[in-house]
Amino acid sequence: MIHPTVLRKGNRVLSGPIRSSCFLPAFLLFFVFIVPLHAENPLPVRGLCVQAPSKRGLDRFVQFVDEQLAPRGLNTLVLRFDYNFEYESHPELRGRNPLSLDDVRKIVNVCREHEIQLIPQVNLLGHQSWAGSLGNLLRVYPQFDETPHVKMPQDYKWPNPDGLYCKSYCPLHPEVHTVVFDIVDEIVATCQATAFHAGMDEVFYIGDDKCPRCRDQDKGELFADEVTRIRDHLAKNDCKLWIWGDRLIDGKTTGLGMWEAATNGTHGAIGLIPKDVVICDWHYERASPTPVLFALNGFHVLTCPWNNPDVSMDHLEQMKWLRQHSNRKLAERFDGVLLTYWSGVDSLIDAYEGSEQASEGNRGAAESLKRLFPLAAEPDAPAQQDGQKN
Repeated sequence: MIHPTVLRKGNRVLSGPIRSSCFLPAFLLFFVFIVPLHAENPLPVRGLCVQAPSKRGLDRFVQFVDEQLAPRGLNTLVLRFDYNFEYESHPELRGRNPLSLDDVRKIVNVCREHEIQLIPQVNLLGHQSWAGSLGNLLRVYPQFDETPHVKMPQDYKWPNPDGLYCKSYCPLHPEVHTVVFDIVDEIVATCQATAFHAGMDEVFYIGDDKCPRCRDQDKGELFADEVTRIRDHLAKNDCKLWIWGDRLIDGKTTGLGMWEAATNGTHGAIGLIPKDVVICDWHYERASPTPVLFALNGFHVLTCPWNNPDVSMDHLEQMKWLRQHSNRKLAERFDGVLLTYWSGVDSLIDAYEGSEQASEGNRGAAESLKRLFPLAAEPDAPAQQDGQKN
């Protein structure tokens, strides 16, 4: 008989004598093979958020996914389509020289081949303009504009008297969801996606006091109602909603301000939206510990860096630490890292390949990508261990 032993497996304590000597080899094999494999599992989500490629850059992008992203272990690709697709439901909203159905199928196929989850993004609610130009939705359907009295300037500057960063559509307009949900359904079906990213970051125009439908409405409730409306629509087809998290953080209490958080009252929505919405929590100057806020409120959360490699690694280490030092219920909500990139994807690939013309910011993003998701053969590659407690 082997001496009495106390073993710990997760939170259960196994005690008492091990009565059969035949158990020992199997027991040792379990720890030699099973436990190390679990310990070396990477974070559940290892992702990249980029703009969908142009038609001209499509094949290069597909090759990049196949030969670079997949070998680095990325398993999630958030692709910002917006109106860069030949929508059949609303051809009037198509961008210039958009991707065709066959083009997108190339992306779908390479992602499926490497078991990468493809999540399309179309900006909803906010980001309906950029600088001095309206986005396609408000250009074609100006009646959806939350602030029609704010005119687009010919020479855009920030700050400006109107507080114009990006326009929003009115979430209470009776016809807006008929249009945007057609777009959402079509791109989700085309990508064969089980999740959709609605953006919803940096929404400064909401509940405007000149809007006949939204004025005097609580901005947190308006935001929450729109999130819930989108979530419920997606749920009809078993599709999950992802959003950026900045509008759910109190920018005044946290000191994070109006960009990384909200100072216009939308943060009250955090207690009003469904808990199965996945939160993408972006911070670019430091790894602010706000993933804890979302996890404690019951949400699954991703931490999202950009183009500072050291800060990106801080995000990664923080997420690993939170998974390691939280109880199981909390730990399982810290889903991983989603690296963001905000220029055309060709410029990221250029920087990744070492182009001398790449800007410092683009080089930083490419370096973040390499350090967050190292190839096994790369020297001094930081280990991505999953320290989640069982």
